Amino acid sequence: MPDDTMIPRRTLFGNPARAAPQISPDGNFLAWLQPRDGALNLWVSPVDDVGSARPLTNSVRPLSDFGWAYDGRHLLFIDDLNGDENRRIWAITRDTAEARMLTPETSVAATFLAMSPDRPGAIVVALNDRDPKWHDAWTIDLASGRRDLLFENREGYRGQNFDYALSLRLLRRQNEEQGGSSFYRHAAGRIEPAFDVPHEDDLGTYVVGYERDGSHYHLMSSVGRDRSALYRVNAASGGRQLLAEHPRADLNGLIRDARTGRAIAASFEHVRREWIAVDPDVTDDLRLLAESAGDRDFNVYSQTEDGMRWVAIFYGPTQPGAYHLYDRRSRSLTFLFELRPELTKYKFAPMRGMVLKSRDGRDLVSYLTLPPNVEGDRPPEPLPMVLAVHGGPWSRDGYGFKNLHQWMADRGCAVLSVNYRGSTGFGKDFINAGDRQHAAAMHEDLLDAVDWAVREGVARRDRVAIRGASYGGYATLVGLTFTPDTFRCGVSLVGISNLITMLESIPPYWSSIAAIFYRRYHDPRTSEGRDWLWSRSPLSRVDRIKQPLLIGHGQNDVRCKLAESEQIVAAMRERGLPVRFLVYPDEGHGFIRPENTLSFLALEEAFYSEHLGTRCEPVGDDLAGSSITER
Repeated sequence: MPDDTMIPRRTLFGNPARAAPQISPDGNFLAWLQPRDGALNLWVSPVDDVGSARPLTNSVRPLSDFGWAYDGRHLLFIDDLNGDENRRIWAITRDTAEARMLTPETSVAATFLAMSPDRPGAIVVALNDRDPKWHDAWTIDLASGRRDLLFENREGYRGQNFDYALSLRLLRRQNEEQGGSSFYRHAAGRIEPAFDVPHEDDLGTYVVGYERDGSHYHLMSSVGRDRSALYRVNAASGGRQLLAEHPRADLNGLIRDARTGRAIAASFEHVRREWIAVDPDVTDDLRLLAESAGDRDFNVYSQTEDGMRWVAIFYGPTQPGAYHLYDRRSRSLTFLFELRPELTKYKFAPMRGMVLKSRDGRDLVSYLTLPPNVEGDRPPEPLPMVLAVHGGPWSRDGYGFKNLHQWMADRGCAVLSVNYRGSTGFGKDFINAGDRQHAAAMHEDLLDAVDWAVREGVARRDRVAIRGASYGGYATLVGLTFTPDTFRCGVSLVGISNLITMLESIPPYWSSIAAIFYRRYHDPRTSEGRDWLWSRSPLSRVDRIKQPLLIGHGQNDVRCKLAESEQIVAAMRERGLPVRFLVYPDEGHGFIRPENTLSFLALEEAFYSEHLGTRCEPVGDDLAGSSITER
């Protein structure tokens, strides 16, 4: 029988009570996400009376992306239909909750590009309705919904940057033949070369934003260095001034002065997030927030138009998040609310950030969570372990509350997350070391981490599971096919089984970045590329699978299409290999509806219990309301 002290899945993975509060430009109102009839919707209240909040939206599909327009009257939010990523941008009035869809309803992947306090009644969006491959820029009037074409993208630009006047200033285009990308200045209808970014710097170099007077912009760049730093660039001459850097990590966050647009603070994350004051005037603000956070980290979510009030979150491995309103004038901090107050009665496990070594000497920033009753850095005896692999691969794992870690630690597992080569945040050499190392050195980094856990007495060699989503799902399939004796079982969500079909079926609007995939994976348009891609595809070694596999996929996934899971499931069943396949017809690249998430996790937990011997909460009614279909 399960222990009744277990933290319920529904409590860990269900809707938060309130999330992502943002303050209005004038500082008079707060907006945030909160459940309404089971789905996260947009709510608003006066800033000093959160208890009087009222819902603005009534979406049956959870919302996630939203923000205030600069006019203070409208809020903007984004949704899609059943995970198809044909995103729609909406405006809704704060007072009357009148909603207007600003972009086409179907078959268009709209992207928000810019807004400005100098033009508070307008925004700039990108639409691919003219050509599915390329996004044109449009200005939209919030009051009337009128759209005006700003830039017709017939030359294949993948990035567009605007100033405070909402004038197009910079364009970015991928260079397919020589690799890398080029930036171009746009002025008076003319387009001129600005600067080039080599392939090795492409994933670590971005224009962050213009200052208000348009004379300078901010640039995150790794050109001429390993770690991406923050620069201030003269828009006319191209001259650069270094503003902030870190010896071990890339730039990963920025606070800008709300009035001038200038950078005032930058954050970097190696093992933990660290803040650097770019403007000395914010030194005391950062110090006070750090002191108030204690052993937690903090981030700044939003600020008023005068920059005098910030919304900050304090978070750590044992606390999902506490939101506060910080007044810079009085240096005072006012508590707003907890992200998940229902979790405060449970005991959570600390997360141990550490740097492991790969077999070729690279630093692998990793995070280990042990069951909460374990004292110290090692369990009294080796435990079952879940190796949780992040997606991307051009992403990273970080420090903080991870419900997956706490869930499996509560069930008696060790949980380990590893930033394998190719992960972002640790310099371009580390990113580029992952090029064409799929199912090779990238996978070896994961194996080295498992070996460390076994050697250190953390994990039982015969009770290690691997799980992940997207690229993490691919890593799971690689683990069970390329190294079939390493893992006891695997869980793949929206994973990749065939690198050829994955690259041949990317969404049309990814055409602008296809060259990045071809260089960092391989080019499926060539025989050499196809041979390489097939050799690194789990499907090519499906007959080597020995251990059970659980697969979940959204039917409407446009990044890693359903066929990626269907192919390997069919091949496994032809060979009589153990696999369970769960499909969600109302989801895409990942599960958005809480009912679907809970249903999959309930079966995943039972799967671990069967194969790792961990504690298990009964499935109960956790399948209710989901669209789960077993195939």
